[in-house]
Amino acid sequence: SLPPRNIFCISSSAQRQQGSVENASSIRTWRNPSLYSIIWYHIERRGSVERGDKMASQSQGIQQLLHAEKRAAEKVAEARKRKARRLRQAKEEAQGEIEQYRQEREKDFRHKQEAVMGSQGNLATEVEQLTRQKIQAMQANHHRNKEKVLRQLLTLVCDIKPEFHNNYRVQM
Repeated sequence: SLPPRNIFCISSSAQRQQGSVENASSIRTWRNPSLYSIIWYHIERRGSVERGDKMASQSQGIQQLLHAEKRAAEKVAEARKRKARRLRQAKEEAQGEIEQYRQEREKDFRHKQEAVMGSQGNLATEVEQLTRQKIQAMQANHHRNKEKVLRQLLTLVCDIKPEFHNNYRVQM
């Protein structure tokens, strides 16, 4: 479809680049009909191509941005995983070092304790042995003197000799 007989040419360079006519004061009229159809064709074509290119480039730019954002998120996630792995490894190494240090300190403590007090295991066994010996001595003493003690108790209870107590005074 051809435009009216008078074609409008965009006067400003910014409007030529945009491919649109915005107000009547910025256009001139051309009188040559052959130029008219060529210019109109180029304006139509350039405007639609530029608009399509703009849309395509904007869409492509958005896609590139989304792709870059996705890659960045993946890199951040990977970095977080690496950091967590390093922290876990450092924690395990620290636990190992702590355990090793604790064992060394306990060994030193046992050494010093044995040097000062002697072996605690020997002390405990000596105390238990002495206790058993005393218990056996008491049980043997009990069995040996059991009959003697019972006889004495029975004689004191059964053989009664009536006597006055020395604090008792008879009044006459």
